[in-house]
Amino acid sequence: MSVLPLADLKRAPAHASTFLNTIIKGDCVAALEALPENSVDVIFADPPYNLQLGGDLHRPDHSKVDAVDNEWDQFDSFQAYDAFTRAWLLACRRVLKPSGTIWVIGSYHNIFRVGAVLQDLKFWILNDIVWRKTNPMPNFRGRRFQNAHETMIWASQDQKAKGYTFNYEAMKAANDDVQMRSDWLFPICNGGERLKGEDGKKAHPTQKPEALLARVLMSSSKPGDVVLDPFFGSGTTGAVAKRLGRDFVGIEREQSYIDAATNRIADIKTLGKTELTVLTGKKAEPRVAFNVLLDSGLLAPGTKLHSAKRRHSAVVRADGTLANDDHSGSIHRVGALVQGLDACNGWTFWHFERDGALQPIDELRKVVRQEMARAGG
Repeated sequence: MSVLPLADLKRAPAHASTFLNTIIKGDCVAALEALPENSVDVIFADPPYNLQLGGDLHRPDHSKVDAVDNEWDQFDSFQAYDAFTRAWLLACRRVLKPSGTIWVIGSYHNIFRVGAVLQDLKFWILNDIVWRKTNPMPNFRGRRFQNAHETMIWASQDQKAKGYTFNYEAMKAANDDVQMRSDWLFPICNGGERLKGEDGKKAHPTQKPEALLARVLMSSSKPGDVVLDPFFGSGTTGAVAKRLGRDFVGIEREQSYIDAATNRIADIKTLGKTELTVLTGKKAEPRVAFNVLLDSGLLAPGTKLHSAKRRHSAVVRADGTLANDDHSGSIHRVGALVQGLDACNGWTFWHFERDGALQPIDELRKVVRQEMARAGG
């Protein structure tokens, strides 16, 4: 991993991959404009929240709360914040692949304004995710409800975007085989994960927990994808991306944050191939036509196929269709007709005989897919 000054990035060829696994030092919009077009698979953005704090915040014992009062979180007006939001989102749209998606996290101070700008720019909102905190900061003034969550917006390029990654089966399996919901429960970043400076103070005031980023990346990216964080901060996105076998690009202008992130990511080890394999469902597997079984020699014309209990039979024809005394057509159509049904999955209905036992022809399709996977590296 390296730190890449913005001036060096601007001098690099537009197609160069020298920006991968680097932290670009500089303004986020300028850096985004220097990156190649359509070069990023996933964006995770944790922009300034524009908290609009009105003076210091104190606990009941009169001790001062270490709140976010940095200059980078302060804007003169809502209009100024909206203009900033539009600028960086437009720049993100340019570098995002047509099949890519963007995540933006925020609080009630800014997330609704960000959402409106996203929609104005024709992004298509896929989900709003509520991160519910197990250990939120108390509301010391007692004049409103305790702020116990933040909101993430997950969006695609536009309403017609296709091919974006959503690892549905993996998320469901990780959730005890129940469809994962849009409310996520995680603690805020604390303990040994919280980065601190030599003075013992937080290295960054809004460091996000790695578990939150892990779920974001595991749900919406694949190993080898490029993940961009235009507000890199303490480097949580980069640390999680490296561990999960993704490439990352971070943009950050504050040198102290860059130093903290650089040291942090250097200590991260990437998981192995076995740990990084993503569980997928049937829809994610490559399509295999029935006639491929004939082309590959796994079945021969004239082979007799049977239903599981041998109640129905049909013969494989040279053109990749099936026929019996009454019906002819695809494996699905003939399977449906012999049962008197409207539809049928021919891959699981029809069986071939091997060593006196029947096996579904789907076993032969698995062989073809394994060969395809080996051929693809």
